[in-house]
Amino acid sequence: MKRFLIILAFLPMLMMAGNPGFGERRYTVSGLLEYSYNTTWSHHANFDIQGLMPFNPYFEMEARVQFSTANVHTTALQFRPKFELPVGEMFLETDLYYRAVARSQMNDFTAAIAVGYRMDYVSVTLGVFSRIMDDWNRDWHSNDTYVVEPFNLLYRLEVFCRPQANPWNLSFMFSNVDDYQMERMWQPLFGIGAYYDVTENWRLNFGVQCKPNGMFHLDATFYGITARAGFSYRF
Repeated sequence: MKRFLIILAFLPMLMMAGNPGFGERRYTVSGLLEYSYNTTWSHHANFDIQGLMPFNPYFEMEARVQFSTANVHTTALQFRPKFELPVGEMFLETDLYYRAVARSQMNDFTAAIAVGYRMDYVSVTLGVFSRIMDDWNRDWHSNDTYVVEPFNLLYRLEVFCRPQANPWNLSFMFSNVDDYQMERMWQPLFGIGAYYDVTENWRLNFGVQCKPNGMFHLDATFYGITARAGFSYRF
């Protein structure tokens, strides 16, 4: 009985500790401009539009579109059920990516599923993805086949300098995925991100990434650089 009363007395503190402190997830629209250089596309610019839709505390969806002067355009959808734990938050991600390489008349469709866990300062994701690559001009009635990668490992580790609910932050990422592409497991991306809340509704976003390059990133080990800056409006 005494042990039960002690646990009951500390229950409110445990519940407070269970709050991951990520801040209120609100409907958000973001716009970003990117400068990028690699040996495949040379100098080019990208324009990103992103939308976050948290339908309730347990489920959210994110949609992203990228237009590029390299004539390579990408759309992405992400569905994320979330489960609050005594410490931190667990989530399940389902991702659908479609990349249209218009300059080469090729498609790249990727589907992924992953499990993640995050706390104030760390976010970890691990999963698998499959990819299909095809030629726009392939005759469906011929014997030509498309290229399928049935299994790839997905991983992402991001470390934050401040709690994620803080009005400003700096993060470091090691992963083989980002908002618009998924690489083979032995071709990681390296990134630095930052944000600053100007007001309650407006946020400035910055980032730099070092990532592999090459046609569909299959045959190149050289790395390119991408720098981005933009803003988010939270409703």
